[in-house]
Amino acid sequence: MAAGEAWGAARYFTRWYKADVKGRPCEDFCVLQHSNRRVGGIICVITLAEAHPLLQRGKTITGVNYQISPNCSRLQNKVSGKSKRRWIIRNNVFFSCMQGAQFLTELAPLCRISSSDGEEYTIYSCIRGRLIEVNENILSNPALLQEKPSTEGYIAVVLPKFEESKSVTQGLLTPEEYKEVLLKRQHSSSGS
Repeated sequence: MAAGEAWGAARYFTRWYKADVKGRPCEDFCVLQHSNRRVGGIICVITLAEAHPLLQRGKTITGVNYQISPNCSRLQNKVSGKSKRRWIIRNNVFFSCMQGAQFLTELAPLCRISSSDGEEYTIYSCIRGRLIEVNENILSNPALLQEKPSTEGYIAVVLPKFEESKSVTQGLLTPEEYKEVLLKRQHSSSGS
């Protein structure tokens, strides 16, 4: 079962947003946070936020590349342990895991996404933690990013350090705060 399939239970996720990442206007990301009470931690799913340029009309995604540099591919992330790839919700709780996962900082690139207009967008982690999984389905079907950005079109799954679980959302916006950002953008673009 893939991550998106388990998300019929989207009500178990809390949405957080990171706006204008690295100073790039409208390059916003959404972090879907799920509390794993069994292990006392959280797990986060990184997606495109609704206002991201790739989700606007007229954009067609032509490719996704998890090769970050000549020596770093997120596809080479090797997670091991008895619960490998078993982070999916079971009884509304995520399994804990993982040994050997790549460590990410808030501004660590996850992938690059190309569009038909020649633009390329770098997608960032937005939070610190271990890379548990990248969504390989978007490699062969990049339209999922636009059609189902919060479910089957997710980008990656990140497990914050246990000791940072409570502070992982510092610097992120609540849905209400994000709506305010969108309203301010709308007013500034309309000249009001």
